[in-house]
Amino acid sequence: MNIISVSRRTDVPAFYSTWFMNRVREGRVRYANPFGGQQYEVSLLPEDVHAFVFWSKDYKPMIKHLTELESRGYDFYFHFTITGLSALGGLFEGHVPPAKEAIKTFKMLSERYGPKRVLWRFDPIIISNITGADYYKKSFAEIAAHLKGTTERCYFSFVCLYEKVRKNLLKLARPKNGGFTKSAQHVICTDPDRTFKISLANDLADIAGKYGITLYSCCGDYLVSDRIKKAQCIDGELLYTLFPHKPKQTKVNPTRKECGCVVSRDIGAYDTCPHGCIYCYANINKALAYKRYSAHNPGADMLYNTEGSLPVDGEG
Repeated sequence: MNIISVSRRTDVPAFYSTWFMNRVREGRVRYANPFGGQQYEVSLLPEDVHAFVFWSKDYKPMIKHLTELESRGYDFYFHFTITGLSALGGLFEGHVPPAKEAIKTFKMLSERYGPKRVLWRFDPIIISNITGADYYKKSFAEIAAHLKGTTERCYFSFVCLYEKVRKNLLKLARPKNGGFTKSAQHVICTDPDRTFKISLANDLADIAGKYGITLYSCCGDYLVSDRIKKAQCIDGELLYTLFPHKPKQTKVNPTRKECGCVVSRDIGAYDTCPHGCIYCYANINKALAYKRYSAHNPGADMLYNTEGSLPVDGEG
C-alpha cells in the first residue's frame, strides 16, 4: 500500500481536483520525477492506497469531492497553509485566498473531520524589511486565535534559499523589473542567523501554546526543543493514530536535509501551480505554470506529460 502525496509539487486541491478525481475513478495515475523526467505509474485503487496526504492553500474546490472519497473507502488528512502573507498585496503570494477566507474553509474541514486531521502550515517564514519578527508574531497570533480548537499542530519553517528561490526573491527589490507596479515597495529579503530564528520560533511556540497548538519544525532540527517538535509532514505515527486499521508506516524517506517524512508517492508536477508564490521552490517559472494550468487536460493520466521511460514500479 502506498501513501499518496497530493501534492508537494503543486496545489492539486485548489486547481486540479477534477483531474485528481478522474484518476481516483480510473484507479491509476502517472507522474514524473521532476529531476530526471522518468515516469512512473501507481495504483489508486482503494486497496492499494494507504492514505492520501493533501497539501493546499485553498481547499474550497476539493470539498465537493470529499464525500465521494469517503464512500470509496479512502483515508486522508490535510495540510492547510495559511501564512497571512496574502495580505501584502500579492508581493509574496500572488493569487492566494485572504487569510479570513482560508480560515473559514479550515474551520469547515475541522468541523467535519476533527482537529487531528487538519494541520496548519505557517510556512515559509520570510524575513525582510517589511516582514520582521514583530510582523510574524502579530500575524501568527491573529491566525492562531481564529484556529483555536480546530487544529492541534502547526508546521513551520524558514524559507529555504535555493538559488532559484533567491533569484525570485531578489525581484522584490526591483519592483519594475520584477513585474510589480511602480508604487510597490522595494522589499529586501535576508537570511538571519540561527540565534534570530531560534528566538522567533520560541516566541511563536509561546503564542501557539496559548491556543492549544504544538509547533513542528519542518527541516530545521536546530529549532527542535521541549516545546517544538521535529516535523514529519507525512507522518507514519499520525496515520496510525488516525487510521489504526491500516499497517503502521515507519520507513523514513527524506525529500531534503532533515526531512522526517515516511515514504510516499507524490503525483504532482513542478511549474503547474497558478498561486504565483514568489518563494516557491516547485514553481519557478510563473508564466509556464499559468500556461500549463490553462492547457491541462482533466482526463489525462498525468498532471503534466513529460518524455521518458515508464517503469511499472519505483519512486519518482
